[in-house]
Amino acid sequence: MSSKKLATFLAENLEDLKGKGLYNVIDPLESANGPMIIINGEELVNLSSNNYLGLATDSRLKEAATEAIQQFGVGAGAVRTINGTLKLHLELEEKLAQFKQTEAAIAYQSGFNCNMAAISGIMDKNDAILSDELNHASIIDGCRLSRAKIIRYNHSDMDDLHAKAKDATESGLYNKVMVITDGVFSMDGDIAKLPEIVQIAEEFDLITYVDDAHGSGVLGKGAGTVKHFGLSDKVDLQIGTLSKAIGVVGGYVAGKKDLIDWLKVRSRPFLFSTSLTPADVAASIRAVELLTESSELNEKLWENANYLKAGLVKLGFNIGNSETPITPCIIGEEVKTQEFSKRLYKEGVYAKSIVFPTVPKGTGRVRNMPSAAHTKEMLDQALVIYERVGKELGIITE
Repeated sequence: MSSKKLATFLAENLEDLKGKGLYNVIDPLESANGPMIIINGEELVNLSSNNYLGLATDSRLKEAATEAIQQFGVGAGAVRTINGTLKLHLELEEKLAQFKQTEAAIAYQSGFNCNMAAISGIMDKNDAILSDELNHASIIDGCRLSRAKIIRYNHSDMDDLHAKAKDATESGLYNKVMVITDGVFSMDGDIAKLPEIVQIAEEFDLITYVDDAHGSGVLGKGAGTVKHFGLSDKVDLQIGTLSKAIGVVGGYVAGKKDLIDWLKVRSRPFLFSTSLTPADVAASIRAVELLTESSELNEKLWENANYLKAGLVKLGFNIGNSETPITPCIIGEEVKTQEFSKRLYKEGVYAKSIVFPTVPKGTGRVRNMPSAAHTKEMLDQALVIYERVGKELGIITE
């Protein structure tokens, strides 16, 4: 017999979330996750995918994945440290290190796993972590797992970071102190102040950690936020995903060879989880090669992003302080944000609402993710719908 207390807990709390506009409905796709998608038989302009460069549906990646399956099978068959390391994994890691301009790299099963692995692999209960208050949930969880003292600093507030770095390092309480930040903040699209962060880190001998999930493939002509600022030799740990701009799945940590060797013997997701599939690795290798060979997709991404941003601002939408293709339309109140997203969907645009706890209460937004695969016609279609729905709901004026 199942627990009555569990059933009551679930029923009451699910109803509470629905009443507050915080319940998320998942819409399964009936097509590939490209610039246009099909849901419930309806074709929609897709502005919710992290597929920045359109590589998730690229024929060259499909071909690489298919060839890898034929040669290596559909699964790696073991963890990396037993016999789940294929020559493909080593090739991918070599190419990632070259791409990020570091000595070495290590691949994981997801970007989330990277933060679970790397933070807890380096930091422990005798250490402290200075963490931006808007860092991604995976960073927060990775920090908790490490058992280090977590010291939050105000978002991109360098005076606050400096003061807290000074207090932490001069207190004598901690063996090591790390400063950790997203490279690009995924809900607002703003960029971390890495030059200032690195300067503070050098002053107080902080370990520097940048999660560049939304910067890799986007900034620095594709190489990421660290390269964008010319700081490849100044950041200790660069984290990236293979699931966003790269278009596949997985994640990686790039840094010094000794760091990567340490993570190979101490990071638990590497030690205890079956390695990335041959198809995913081969497709990721091909994606990195494409980004290394040409900046065409990166340039198209920025062209489309700037076009959509300009169109939304002209219509009167609040897109916040975005400095990247991530383009929020900030609505505020959660129920209205959900309603706006639903109305866009009915009219032909898939732009998912983002509400608490992903963002602070009262800052609900619809987040738009233009890609290199969108055409101007698709974006124009979306802007027409945004104008109509925005005016109908009183979000923008006539």
